[in-house]
Amino acid sequence: MSPLAYRVVIEPLSLADGGGYFATVPDLPGCMSDGETAEEALLNVQDAIVCWIEAANEMGRTVPQPTRTLTAAE
Repeated sequence: MSPLAYRVVIEPLSLADGGGYFATVPDLPGCMSDGETAEEALLNVQDAIVCWIEAANEMGRTVPQPTRTLTAAE
């Protein structure tokens, strides 16, 4: 499964939390990353998605299908 198939949520971090951006993948529990920019957080979380899927496969766990559906508005 391509990491681009999964919906990613990117949120800014407060300065108290170090600033930058935090990216999570709702379909993959615990899959997250961060970056100084939103773009960097997205690139980093794509790597995290690949690692999450590889680890799940190695442990014999089911990898959830992405729930994201594209619409004309996207």
